[in-house]
Amino acid sequence: MSPAYPQDLFQAAPQAMTLLQFTTAIGNAVRMSPSLQGAWVVAELSDVRVNGGHCYMELIEKSASGQTVAKLRATIWQSRFQYIRQKFYSATGRDVMTGMKVMLYGAATHHTLYGLSFTVNDIDPSYTLGDMERLRREILERLHREGILERNKTLKMPVAPQRIAVISAEGAAGYGDFINQLGGNADGFVFYPHLFHAVMQGERTAGSVMAALEFIEQTIDLWDCVAIVRGGGATTDLNGFDDYALARAVALFPLPVVVGIGHERDRTVLDEIAHTRMKTPTAVASFFIDTLRAASDRVAGMVDWIARYSIDRIQGEQRRISNCEAMLPALLEARLSSARALLEREMTRIPVLVQSRLSHESVRLDNLSRFVATLAETRSSQASRNLDALKEKISMAADAAVKKETVRLSNLSDMVGVLSPSNTLRRGYSITRVDGKAVSDASNLKPGQTIETQLDKGKIISVVK
Repeated sequence: MSPAYPQDLFQAAPQAMTLLQFTTAIGNAVRMSPSLQGAWVVAELSDVRVNGGHCYMELIEKSASGQTVAKLRATIWQSRFQYIRQKFYSATGRDVMTGMKVMLYGAATHHTLYGLSFTVNDIDPSYTLGDMERLRREILERLHREGILERNKTLKMPVAPQRIAVISAEGAAGYGDFINQLGGNADGFVFYPHLFHAVMQGERTAGSVMAALEFIEQTIDLWDCVAIVRGGGATTDLNGFDDYALARAVALFPLPVVVGIGHERDRTVLDEIAHTRMKTPTAVASFFIDTLRAASDRVAGMVDWIARYSIDRIQGEQRRISNCEAMLPALLEARLSSARALLEREMTRIPVLVQSRLSHESVRLDNLSRFVATLAETRSSQASRNLDALKEKISMAADAAVKKETVRLSNLSDMVGVLSPSNTLRRGYSITRVDGKAVSDASNLKPGQTIETQLDKGKIISVVK
């Protein structure tokens, strides 16, 4: 609808309104509109804060892409805040807080200084609870699409789970009930629970439980399974367990996860994806005790079966031994008779065997004697011939050696004759001696020494000057 403009903008300007008059008119229009003075509004809470007994907040609405498309200030005055707060907490177990989606009943107001706002007079808790259920369905559908909704359920629970990693709040009544139930079991079974502390309600629940799961995974070889336990409380105390990241961490955890979060009516996302869901921490403890009892019963049954089987087997063997004892004399006599008959047969065969063996050996010995005589004669003739040949070779070798040495001696005699001193002297050489010793170096002679020179014919006596 197009705004109404004066007929003639160039005519004299009409009487103008002041800003206060204009904002006051807006406020009056808001207050005079019945639809704005009593309306249910669905919105998400943002920037919630309490000051001086009043609760201040912003109402926002986001598009599917997460973009804020509307925003409005809102206030719950002290006169209504305590009532609304208590009513909401009693129904949902949660305080009015940022991020919560709610349905509010109230009226629009307009202040000349502070502008448009919304005064809250009531909140419908059932809408918030319904929104929580919608969130659970969306998380479960997402896990189903990812194919991990039943992942933890497919893990095999140990036959006797005793080493239990417990995620709970230290000092909480639910954790105490769980420990007392385990420790006080009538069967006397021993369990080894270890607490991994976590916040079990409020906005920090999901992050705290996931941190505990990370600590457990670092020592995963020490544990048989995980137990997440907490006591009872309001329905929305469980909202922290309706978290996609936490649900995914539990679904993919490599150990079986047993949950008992103290609520019989409502089921959280964690109840749907955990390996085993029990109603309370005490029920979780009973589950472990019952599992161990079943394992103990199976072992006891196997022991009983083994005992009965052993007794039956021993009795059977005893009967077999008795039968053998009864049969032993007859068997022994039969074996002795058989052995005696065999021995008698062998004894009748011995003379025949001996005579046959002697005849065979006699023939063999005669053949051997003839062979030895023939061989000796043959060897003797051969040796005689070899000896004659050897004698002839020795004689020939001796003659050749004598001739060879005769020639060598003749050659040596000729050489000696040629090299003899007399022949040397005849060729004009002489021998000089000092004191009967031949001199070969003149430098060895001293002045005054007498020397003798031997010639082929005669000697010469001289003095060295």
